Amino acid sequence: MARSLALAVLCLAWPASIAWAQSADTILFNGKILTVDKDFSTKQALAIAHGQVLATGTSAAMKKLAGDRARLIDLGGRTVIPGLTDGHIHGIRAALNFGTEVNWVGVPTLREALARISQAATTQQPGSWIVVAGGWTEEQFAEKRRPTAAEVVAAAQDHPVYIQHLYDWLLLTPNAMEALGIHDDADVTPGGKLERNSDNQPTGVVIANGNALGKIFDKLPKPTLAQQVEGSRKFFSEMNSLGITGIVDGGGVSMYPANYQAVFKLWHDKQLSVRIAYHLCAPKPGSELADLQNLTQLLPQGFGDAMLHFNGPGEILVWADWTDGDITPDGKAKLAELLRWAASRGYTIQIHWNPDRTVHDLLDIVEGIEKDYPVRDLRWTVLHLYNASEDSLKRMKSLGLIWGVQDGLYFGGEALQREVGVDAAKAMPRIATAMKMGLTVAGGTDAHRVSSYNPFVALQWYLDGTTIGGVQTRGPEQAPSRQQALQMYTRNSAFMANDDNRRGTLEPGKFADLAVLSADYLTAPVNEISKIRSVLTMVGGDVVYAAAPFAELAAGKAH
Repeated sequence: MARSLALAVLCLAWPASIAWAQSADTILFNGKILTVDKDFSTKQALAIAHGQVLATGTSAAMKKLAGDRARLIDLGGRTVIPGLTDGHIHGIRAALNFGTEVNWVGVPTLREALARISQAATTQQPGSWIVVAGGWTEEQFAEKRRPTAAEVVAAAQDHPVYIQHLYDWLLLTPNAMEALGIHDDADVTPGGKLERNSDNQPTGVVIANGNALGKIFDKLPKPTLAQQVEGSRKFFSEMNSLGITGIVDGGGVSMYPANYQAVFKLWHDKQLSVRIAYHLCAPKPGSELADLQNLTQLLPQGFGDAMLHFNGPGEILVWADWTDGDITPDGKAKLAELLRWAASRGYTIQIHWNPDRTVHDLLDIVEGIEKDYPVRDLRWTVLHLYNASEDSLKRMKSLGLIWGVQDGLYFGGEALQREVGVDAAKAMPRIATAMKMGLTVAGGTDAHRVSSYNPFVALQWYLDGTTIGGVQTRGPEQAPSRQQALQMYTRNSAFMANDDNRRGTLEPGKFADLAVLSADYLTAPVNEISKIRSVLTMVGGDVVYAAAPFAELAAGKAH
């Protein structure tokens, strides 16, 4: 009895964060470890064993856990965060073309953007396509304007060029229009329109929505499977350099079953360097439910492993009512039928929904389904909804829904001001209000056609509400704290991915997915947060990215 009591006292006295009688294979010490646990604890050091966090604590205590051949990494006072998870990104799609596209993400001037077109024209095969598939806006350029067709033709020489801006504008060179068979408005349906000059001749600009632009994009020559695999490898490495260790992929426009072969190959070959929870969109209009029922016959919720798993249908569920208009009675009935099926199968879903004026239709559907199925346990997410009212947020909270808030207004804040007025825009999105209610709010980018994939750009925007053009459109009253914003990109997005039991925080027993930062996220000036990068990224304790002063560790393997 006395011996049992003594052992109980000893166990209580021993730090709870230290696992008993195990040795670590990696120790990170002399740092600032932001665990993002429920208390947002900060530690000096972290011990890793077999790909998982073994313990956190002081440097001295963690070193005592080191095995005979343990790797000791001196952080030099740097900040460590849990690996970031982008809660809504079209990463699989972006990765397919990353090795062959021209990237304008973060380019500061139109002059440099056009120079990248010129460089591609010089290095690519004669006559091959030059594609800029989004991720930019004129507000990022010092010139504050978009390129003209004449400028692009001059830069591209004889190459056909496709330059997409968000989901509203496309520039094609004359030879590109000819190759795609675009001559009048009927060639850019549904809803597309050709811009014309004073002589009624097409300028090369197409004004269209995401549906029409997706149909045009689908006509472009596709990279080979080998190019898609290499592009995917490069894109995920780029993610790692930004501290990303996981993504929730939304599927999206131009994503068909065949488009998943490259990521599946990386997964099969154990070459993935990010953990992927992926959603499947209905591939074509008119038969959404039947197609999803067919595609998911061998895909139960969560099918896969720790590196890649199926996370349910989304984000385009019913094409006829995608994306931002008033839902029709027929569309509402089809959506209700599809969501009821998803609930009966226990699927997590993500759904694209922008206007608050119509979201009551969606919430009415979910309330009806909740009477028969435990929707609140399924982690359904409403994406975007930047102008969500307080009443809508309350209904979402009561239904157990997640709100996925991306940084689209970092690129479109000025347009929002013009649409709703400066004063109304100050409250959009109501992140602080939602968090006070206890609603789970997850972060992400919606990259890369509509925004940058840089998570630190998103984190900065959550905090200051300032657009890429330098205009503060959202007021400080709706800003989350730094801790809350980081939670949006770690524990909350891991929850969205049904992975919160094994990642999203740096707690014992969870995967050692982490990023060592180039600057301290908690103390850096807010307007400097977007410049932060990772200097060391680990997935499951393996190094997937390393830069100075940790470059010698870069030989770590992917999974």
